Formats: sequence, structure tokens, C-alpha cells
Amino acid sequence: MRLLDWVVLVGSLTSIIAYGLYRGRGSNTVNRYLLGGRSMPWYAMALSIMATQASAITFISTTGQSYVDGMRFVQFYFGLPLAMVVLCATAVPIFHRAKVYTAYEYLEHRFDAKTRALASLIFLMQRGLSVGLTFYAPAIVLSVIFGWPDRLTTLIIGVTVVVYTVTGGIRTVTWTDVQQMLIIFFGLLVALITIIRMLPPQVSLLDATRLAGSAGKLNAVTFHFDWNDRYNLWSGLIGGMFLALSYFGCDQSQVQRYLTGKSIAQSKLSLLFTAVAKIPMQFFILFLGAMVFVFYIFEPPPLIFQRIEYDRIRSGEARARYEPIAARYQDAFARRKQAALDIVAARHGGDRRGEADALGRYRQALKDVDGARSEGAGLVAATGGEKSFKDTNYIFLSFVTRYLPVGIVGLVIAVILAATMSSSSGEINSLATVSVVDIYKRHIFKGASDRHYLTASRVATAFWGAYAVAFAGFGKNLGSLIEAVNIVGSLFYGSLLGVFTLAFFFKRVTGTGAFCGMLAGEAAIFTAFLFTGISFLWYNVIGCAVVIATAMAVSSFSPTPSATPDTAR
Repeated sequence: MRLLDWVVLVGSLTSIIAYGLYRGRGSNTVNRYLLGGRSMPWYAMALSIMATQASAITFISTTGQSYVDGMRFVQFYFGLPLAMVVLCATAVPIFHRAKVYTAYEYLEHRFDAKTRALASLIFLMQRGLSVGLTFYAPAIVLSVIFGWPDRLTTLIIGVTVVVYTVTGGIRTVTWTDVQQMLIIFFGLLVALITIIRMLPPQVSLLDATRLAGSAGKLNAVTFHFDWNDRYNLWSGLIGGMFLALSYFGCDQSQVQRYLTGKSIAQSKLSLLFTAVAKIPMQFFILFLGAMVFVFYIFEPPPLIFQRIEYDRIRSGEARARYEPIAARYQDAFARRKQAALDIVAARHGGDRRGEADALGRYRQALKDVDGARSEGAGLVAATGGEKSFKDTNYIFLSFVTRYLPVGIVGLVIAVILAATMSSSSGEINSLATVSVVDIYKRHIFKGASDRHYLTASRVATAFWGAYAVAFAGFGKNLGSLIEAVNIVGSLFYGSLLGVFTLAFFFKRVTGTGAFCGMLAGEAAIFTAFLFTGISFLWYNVIGCAVVIATAMAVSSFSPTPSATPDTAR
């Protein structure tokens, strides 16, 4: 990074944090600190909801996922619009009318204290694990740029996020998110335009798209049904809808956003905006990764994108085994490049036979390149590296730091770090809210002053920030971070979705039934995870179904159903 990059990076992040702290001033009560005084407009909530999802993982790992596996990951989001419509008709009005701080507080109104406590603990486990993964993503950024240890970079980002989140509460988090999303949108657009301009003169955007498609990178929709396939139309529509219902309807990090709204209508607008904007945004990010793939058809990429491991296997004891792999890789790259240029030339000249011949050579070279990369990853694992080494999370950053023009590098790094700060600050704030409202205030220290609980909220915020930093190091062992964070969520979301479905629609289910249902749902999900190859998107369906079935069976033996408050009707 050069001076202008540093100016852009530091200037962007400083202005974002300063603006958020300015808008968050006056958060001196629990209501203002945790819910912003229920005064947020729909557009601020909408951008905050999107920012909480758009972590650094989104930009680092999703682009790398597209580079390696194509764009089929976008199907993961196909069920989201359907989920948002359902939530606007159910969760939003119910939670608002109940005047709750957390989604799990409502469960005590509907069922009992033990059901609320169990749901709160499930959320704390799930979101506590996920926020650690969120913190690990920027560690990759700074380790790529400076070669620093990921523990040090995680600590730097963690301290920054915790300081401004502890200071300003949800209002600072939300208004900071707004600025961060604007920078994210702008930075992504600039990155795509820059990539297209850096392609060879004879390669147009249409040519680049065709080359990506011929390599299988534009496989945005897959129609075949397979329980073990993570991303296809059916797992996206059905499993994705259940995951989105769980995430936006049962996860406090999202529920808390629309609980800050001025009205039910404003909160509904925020979710509907997300429903409309999320899929195009993810499609754009994945397309960006596909264009990075096309760029590397014409510019030689490293055998391994993780710089530290790449430097290690090129020297010392691993060098003798590295050199023949590198030679095959360079040969395959040269053949792939020439075949791609021949495809473009044949298309422009209307030579169909020449195009078909070049296409065959292109696809064979693609297989040889992938084979050499796999051998390189195996060499890393065999010589003291991670056992299942993958460099997916380093692909986009390697491109950014090596090829983007001065100034643009700083902007893109600012986008990635801003995304991390927005998502992690929201997650930490929600963890603190549940810890204080559902656990500390309800079961440990009852009847204290508002000032006491405000202090407790700040302490809980600092605690969860420290916890996230401590857990972040495990992210290096989980491969693609975008997949890891969603797998972690799917291990818990199905049970939460099941219990809220019971609360909203099954009036005769008792608190004991709901409690037993959640335990059974978690047991079913972990059984599927440990002993089957079923895609994680189906865990949410399985968990929800088991919770409902078990709760109804247990409740049938109870003569008196739980009381249902007016807010649940």
C-alpha cells in the first residue's frame, strides 16, 4: 500500500466512526443504548440489516468462492424474499406490539421462563461462534498486506470495534452501518470497472463473460435436486427460506434492527428493501469473483494465494517437490491463456470450428491448472501446513493488493474493514442485549436501576468483543469462511425457528412442550451434521419440523396449554 491508499483507508474509516459516534450521542438509558429509543427510519434499519450480513467474509470469501466454484452460491439467497414477506406479516407486528427488547423475551410471555432461557442460550452459542469468524476475516486482510500474525490483526480490529460499540450503543452501530454500506456499494462498483479495464484490449466484457461461462463460473442456477448438494434451486428456495426465516425472525442481531423502528410500517419497509436488494448485491459480488477469475486467465496467478504458505513451499525442504508442480502449473496457465485468446479471436472472426477446437483446449487446460493447484494445496498440508489447506479466502485480496491502481487499493481495503466493523459491532451489541435482558436482568440481578443495567450492557459488550477476538483464530481451520459462518448458523437456527413458529401459530402448545421440542430439534440437527452428508441448508427444515412435532406430542399430555397474551393474537 502506498501513501494515497493509506489516506483513503484511514480517512474513510475515521469519518465513518466519527459520524456514528456523533449520531449515537445521548445513548444514556437502556432503551436508547439497546433500541435507539425506537426512533430509527426505515432506510437506516434496512442498510444496517444489510451491513450486518455484509461482513468482510462476504467480500473476501464470496468472491473466492465464485473463483473456485462459480456463482451457484447465489442460490443460497433465493428463499430470502419469500421469508421477508412472511416475517412482515408475522414477526414484525408481533414483536413491536409486545414492546420487547429481545425476541426471546417474547417467548416467556407466550410460554415460560425456561423456554426463554434455553432460546437465549442457543442464540448466545450460535452468534458467539459466528462473530469470531467475522473477526477473523479482516485478520486475513492485514496479514496479506503486512504479513502480520493473524492474532495481532484480529486484536487491532477487535479493540477498534469494541471501543465505539461500547461508547455509542445501537444508534452508533446503525448510523455507522449506513455510511459503511454506501462505501461498500461504491467500492464494489469501482472494483468491477477497474477489473474490466485491466483485461486485454481485444477482450470485451461480453468476451470475459463467455470465458467465465465456458469455465463453469456462471452457473447461477442449478435445477437438479440432490440432498447432498449444498447449492441448487431447491435447497435455495426451501432450505434458504427456512434459514432466512430463522435468521431474520429469530436471531437477535437482526430482530434488534427492526425493533429500533419508529413504527411497524417502517420496520416492514426495512425488511422488504432487503428482500429486493440482497440477491442483486450477492449476484454482483459473485460476478466480481468470476471476473477476477477471467483476469487471471491472462495474468499469471500464484500457485497458492496464501502468501506465507506460498513463500514457505518455494524454499527450504519443500522446494524440490514444489518446482515440478510449479512447472506444470505454468505450462497449463500458458495453454489456458492461448486457448482463451484463440476463442476470442475465433468468435470475432465467425470461425465456429476454430472456436470449438480452442474451447476443447481451454477446458483441458482449466483441468490441468486446477490439478496443479490441488497438488500445491496438498504440498502445503504435507509439509507442516493446515491439514485441509484451502486458499479461497486469499484470492480476492491477492488480486486487490497486486493489481488495483493506487487509491483504489485503499478504497477496497476500507470496504472490507468497514464491512467487518459493521457486522461485528451489530453482533456484539445483540449478544450484549440478550446477555443483559434475558439472562442477567431476568435470572441473576433483578430489580436494579436503569443506570445499573446500562453499565451491565457496556460490560457485556466488552466481554463479547473479547470473546470474539479469542475465538477468531479457529477460522483458519474452517476453509471458506462464507460457508463456515452459514454452517454454524444452521446448526442452531432450526430450533429457534421451530419454537417461534409454535409461539405464533400453535396456541395449544405448552412451555414444557416447546422446551422439549427445542432440545429434540438440536439433537436432530447435530445427528444430521455428524452422521449424514445432507446439505446444511436442510438442517433448518429438519430442526424446525422436529421441534414442532415433539412439542405437539409432549403438549398433548398436558391438560393446560400456556397462556397466550394479547400481543400474540
